[in-house]
Amino acid sequence: MSSRTYAEAGVDTAAGDRAVELMKSAVRATHGPEVLGGVGGFAGLFDASALLGYRRPLLASSTDGVGTKVAIAQAIDKHDTIGHDLVGMVVDDIVVVGAKPLFMTDYIACGKVVPERIADIVRGIAEACELTGTALVGGETAEHPGLLGVDDYDVAGAATGIVEAERILGSERVQDGDVVLALASSGLHSNGYSLVRHILAKAGIGYGDRAGDLGTTWGEALLTPTRLYTTPLLALTDRFEGAVHSLSHVTGGGIAANLARVLPQGSWAEVDRSTWSPAPVFRALSDIAGTTLESSEGTWNLGIGFLAVVDAGSASAIAASLTAGGIDTWQVGTVRLDAVAARPAGDFEQGAKGVDGGAVRLVGAYANGAN
Repeated sequence: MSSRTYAEAGVDTAAGDRAVELMKSAVRATHGPEVLGGVGGFAGLFDASALLGYRRPLLASSTDGVGTKVAIAQAIDKHDTIGHDLVGMVVDDIVVVGAKPLFMTDYIACGKVVPERIADIVRGIAEACELTGTALVGGETAEHPGLLGVDDYDVAGAATGIVEAERILGSERVQDGDVVLALASSGLHSNGYSLVRHILAKAGIGYGDRAGDLGTTWGEALLTPTRLYTTPLLALTDRFEGAVHSLSHVTGGGIAANLARVLPQGSWAEVDRSTWSPAPVFRALSDIAGTTLESSEGTWNLGIGFLAVVDAGSASAIAASLTAGGIDTWQVGTVRLDAVAARPAGDFEQGAKGVDGGAVRLVGAYANGAN
């Protein structure tokens, strides 16, 4: 099929080439000496000899997308932050096991390649990769006319990281009396947007409408980029070696379910709501929906983007270190083992994403002011 005939079918290969030219410098900025071959090859190359210093290297991998948050980016024609969301969803899953991200690839499917739009998306991915020390070694943009509308697209990515076997984090390190620290989110991150869109649509609110106390339009407020935790958490595990026992990325499923995944069977924890106040965006959405914040705990992060289970003796220093680095961090609970302290009566969440894990519930009432 000639390129002219292909264009008549709705696929513009020349537009794809222009998009690559627009994004090349941003992608190259993520490349260290380990990356070979530059931009545009069929496969990205990463020099694995950089890993020879590991005694027993374990590779960690993760893949994800951004979900229906892209619908809001499309609605207000703002595409330069979606890449941060993608990197956060993918790379911050890798750091949960204590792994350092090495490289990432992305995939963009769209109805029509608009070079400037694709370049905005990839520049955002590259910026976030640079912030997390991740090489963006390759990607793919696929034009799907007839399947997706001309302004529609979706993004996904995959990343690989590495951790020394003896330093892997997880539930097996957790001990009775460990402290659960909460790391503040920047907002909704990339979860629960189907509910967000349903709430606003039902209320007849457009993304261009002012969002009251949020000080901006709804579209701009909802596109607040996902906070990136990888770099500060890796620095933390080095500085407080052995004191960080497990980490949890609070994504789909909410606080309790994601914390339960990184606790050992036979353990339990109560997360104290009174230790923080969910950000205004959560309160505004709940008010519009006429529901309580508690009813959305299985959907939204409600102000906590990550949880760290740490040694009690180091908890205050760890929280202070993260807060000083720009991520508000505070204690929300303590882990107990059933063998030491019997679990209180009542409903706990246990078992999520195929992991039995520990038992977790949220207790108390949310604070009214800042945490």
